[in-house]
Amino acid sequence: MKLIGAFMRTRLHTKILVGLLAGIPVGLLLGPRAAAIEPLGQLFIRLITMIVVPLVFSSLFVGTASLGDIRKLGRVGVKTILYYLCTTAIAITIGLILGNIFKPGDNINESTRQSLLSSYQADAEARIELADQKPGVIETLTRIVPRNPIESLAEAHMLQIIFFALLFGIAVTLVPGQRGKPVIDFFDAVSEAMIQMVHIVMKFAPFGVLALIAAVVGKFGIDILLSLLKYTLIVLAGLLLHMTFIYSSAVRIFSGLSARKFFRGIQPAQLIAFSTSSSNATLPVTIECVEENLGVSEEISSFVLPLGATINMDGTALYQGVAAIFIAQVYGISLTLGDQFTIVLMATLASIGAAGVPGIGVITLAMVLQTIGVPLEGIALILGVDRIIDMCRTVVNITGDASAAVVVASSEGDLRKDRSPGEEKDLA
Repeated sequence: MKLIGAFMRTRLHTKILVGLLAGIPVGLLLGPRAAAIEPLGQLFIRLITMIVVPLVFSSLFVGTASLGDIRKLGRVGVKTILYYLCTTAIAITIGLILGNIFKPGDNINESTRQSLLSSYQADAEARIELADQKPGVIETLTRIVPRNPIESLAEAHMLQIIFFALLFGIAVTLVPGQRGKPVIDFFDAVSEAMIQMVHIVMKFAPFGVLALIAAVVGKFGIDILLSLLKYTLIVLAGLLLHMTFIYSSAVRIFSGLSARKFFRGIQPAQLIAFSTSSSNATLPVTIECVEENLGVSEEISSFVLPLGATINMDGTALYQGVAAIFIAQVYGISLTLGDQFTIVLMATLASIGAAGVPGIGVITLAMVLQTIGVPLEGIALILGVDRIIDMCRTVVNITGDASAAVVVASSEGDLRKDRSPGEEKDLA
């Protein structure tokens, strides 16, 4: 009982880390039977996803309506999109450079290749079919404008929700006198209520995380990881390099915030991202961490972070660069410099409008491979370790979102620097 009491008194990110680490031996011990406790993890994901739409809409609307300066909104939008596009292109380039230097596909023998293809062929075909149904860039941009905002809210179409919340907020600021204030006050209260719901749901986080990790470990084990060890290590090295060097440099140069304080402040969000493999599910925690621990104003975080959860997929883009090189090398296909430039361009564009949900990177990868003429069935080669890599690349994705919020807030003078590194708020 004393041990349980001590656990309940520890900080949230420590509890989540304990749950995450405990999930590994539990998964190895139970093996495939770990699937029996996975519903606990799925319940946690559903609870936190439940908060996303009302939180994003209310906070973004209030931030826009309270801004009062439409020109500032335009500046913030341009800075945010440029930051995301630049870091995404850098991430893909890192992936391609590592893939060309270390050649992960050269060590896969024919028997291993055939085994992987046969084991994951059906799953690969399903992902390819989804990629064929995915709208193009122009259609995605057109669909940003919703036909029915209520339908967009019900189906969680994030880009449409962001567009409508921004337009609604701008419209309310143009209402003469104080007639729009009751609307702002109402959604401000909704936003505060959603934040309180985040605190409630996060008390369940350590147990949900344990169940999710145990299920992943129990399902895949370590055999498939060993057969694709070189490929996996190259992807993970690239993700770590991009996160620790590119983001920390951007934050330090453009905001003066130390890398230590930045990473310490977003640690709870990173742990949730690793466990859920979903930028959208992590969004409420990311918003709370960025505002409370890093000093970003609500009006900046409510715009930059929901947009980032939708269009900023740096970790996914880097993985696509390595995966494209890997699959091409396994098939003995030599990619020209032009092909690799096409990968950078296509992966950057494919990230726009990609849903922040588990496994979306494989679907956009199919689009990239199709463009450069690499066999799509090669996706089956990497599906065995995709969930493990997906967990890591989601951490990079939400870290990129947080870094953008800090950089943009600092450029607008909306970054509070009065918190010391030891004052991060416990979200529990």
